[in-house]
Amino acid sequence: MYAYIDGKLTFKSPAYVVIEAGGVGYHINISLNTFSKLGDAERCRLYVWLHVKEDAHTLYGFADEGEKRLFLHLISVSGIGPNTGRMMLSSITPEEIQTAIVKGNVTQIQRIKGIGPKSAQRVILELQDKLRKEGPDTLISMPANNTVRDEALSALVMLGFARNAAEKVIDQEIARNTETLSVEQLIKVALKSL
Repeated sequence: MYAYIDGKLTFKSPAYVVIEAGGVGYHINISLNTFSKLGDAERCRLYVWLHVKEDAHTLYGFADEGEKRLFLHLISVSGIGPNTGRMMLSSITPEEIQTAIVKGNVTQIQRIKGIGPKSAQRVILELQDKLRKEGPDTLISMPANNTVRDEALSALVMLGFARNAAEKVIDQEIARNTETLSVEQLIKVALKSL
């Protein structure tokens, strides 16, 4: 529902922030990782996810889109809720979590408060292939000046295609076509080959 909230940072603590945007103060739960990235800025942008329950609507905020994507992967695992996902992102960096999952390092995941051996194994079992397919650079925010190739690749990965297969097809199509293709055209011709 919400992609991000950009506004004046009116209150900051290690657990949550309040951002005033459009005359409304948003209470947003954050991880320690996000807290450390905010620094002393008066204005900030947090990428948010809205958790809707019967008795509450809770916003969770992230310093960048990569951390948000990892959080959404974590909470997709059975038994891992938003608070546990936030605890995981507060305990170790998103990059360390991703590396531990991809390499199957149960002990590193297990060191996180609230994660037992069975939960650690479940996280690795359910996310290892997804994170491998996405590649090691999924936690890196996309640059603002994307090339047509980068945007098409990003779209194909979001559609569920393996990054290396999509990259290979896109590079072949770029080499094959003499005229410059738009993002849409490149995606269409790549989809025919995938």
